[in-house]
Amino acid sequence: SRKSLCTLNNQRAPGAGNMKIILVFLFIALSARAEKDYSSSDSSAASPETKSRFAMLDDVRILANGLLQLGHGLKDFVHKTKGQMNDIFQKLYIFDRSFYELSLQTSEIKEEEEQLRQTTARLQINNEEIKNLSQEMNSKLEDLIQNKIQLQEQVWGLEDKVTKLAIIQPSMQDTKEISSLKAFVEQQDNHIKQLLKTVEDQHVQLDRQHNQILELEDKLNHIELQELAENSFPGEQMEAEGIPFPVHNSTAGTYTPGGATADCTALYSSSTHSTGVYTIKPNGSEAFDVYCEMKLGTSWTVIQKRVDGSLDFNQTWDAYMNGFGDLNEEFWLGLNKTYSITKQGNYILRIELQDWKDNKRYIHYAFSLGGPETNYTLQLSRISGSIPNALPEQTELHFSTADHDVDIIKDFNCPENYLGGWWHSECEETNLNGKYVTPRSRGRLDRRKGLYWKPKKGRYYLLKSTKIMIHPTDLKSFD
Repeated sequence: SRKSLCTLNNQRAPGAGNMKIILVFLFIALSARAEKDYSSSDSSAASPETKSRFAMLDDVRILANGLLQLGHGLKDFVHKTKGQMNDIFQKLYIFDRSFYELSLQTSEIKEEEEQLRQTTARLQINNEEIKNLSQEMNSKLEDLIQNKIQLQEQVWGLEDKVTKLAIIQPSMQDTKEISSLKAFVEQQDNHIKQLLKTVEDQHVQLDRQHNQILELEDKLNHIELQELAENSFPGEQMEAEGIPFPVHNSTAGTYTPGGATADCTALYSSSTHSTGVYTIKPNGSEAFDVYCEMKLGTSWTVIQKRVDGSLDFNQTWDAYMNGFGDLNEEFWLGLNKTYSITKQGNYILRIELQDWKDNKRYIHYAFSLGGPETNYTLQLSRISGSIPNALPEQTELHFSTADHDVDIIKDFNCPENYLGGWWHSECEETNLNGKYVTPRSRGRLDRRKGLYWKPKKGRYYLLKSTKIMIHPTDLKSFD
């Protein structure tokens, strides 16, 4: 700004000089005119009034010409000054703009510096955790080595005793003790066999009762179908009897149901023991297709499957309600269909996870799923599994998507930032409907939006495939 003012002063100097020249010129002209009038006053004394009048007109003309030139000079000076002022203001605007951009860059650099500082702090914490784990592993390894040495010494001692016993014949007292111990062992063995036989008898009786219950359920279903047929119009009855359920081809088999089945477990009870796509019809619902997987001696209804990232799970609320994808590949069954199945009774939720080293884990939950009026609220209670829990238990979890977020926490939209609909809770890392990310992804933010299983006190499990399935609570065993 100081440099611009100096430039303005330097540009004003020529205009001021021109004004001074014009004023000097006027002064000289007026002085010469006055001397001329004074010298001619003696020769023209006869008519003084005429002489003085002409002299005044000439002076006025000279003064007018001078003032006119002075006005032109002032006008030029004003135009030049105005242009110079515009240039100065333009330079000041450019300077202010540059200063503003520099301040923005400075603030961005400060933010990046803060992020780097936080990342460094987290890495230091992780380093400390790894160091502690390494120390614990070393101590456990030393304990194992000590235990191994002790076991070897005990084995050597037993070998010595056996060798001595082989050399030295046992005495009569020792023989009596051995015989009594043998008799006691045989008595215990007979007692255990009796208990096993009792358990087998009870198991057979339970199976017989279970078959009787299934027969009673089949009879009830048959009676309900008969009542429905009797209360229907003749045309509807013929249509229901003439048009079978759709037949679906699958990799494992094909099935054409002869009646309404509630879920895949009901299909298994009707001697359908092949994995594939089938049609079910839960109570009070329309018929629809599901993927049934044979596992643990029964059949599970699969509600979600991801294997290779070929399907984008960043879908709308309507898509998550109605379902999307291919049942033979990647898919989401749909909240409405899942709710129509689970409202029939108590169900188990099984989640299967596979990481990029092909390690497989699972976890079982007892769960309840609310209807659309509750935004499909989910409540979980862990039963068993081979991986730590990463979902809140005994908590109402509302399902939400980017276009239907029912619970924005601290102005942070979980579905929008984690790219997929899920039962979010405080925007935790676990989201099995998130973006499919491979280990080659280097951006940490992108990886955090991927398929992760993240316990609160544990590491991230980057997932290669996921599968979610349900089964009634009468499952007899788990793997």
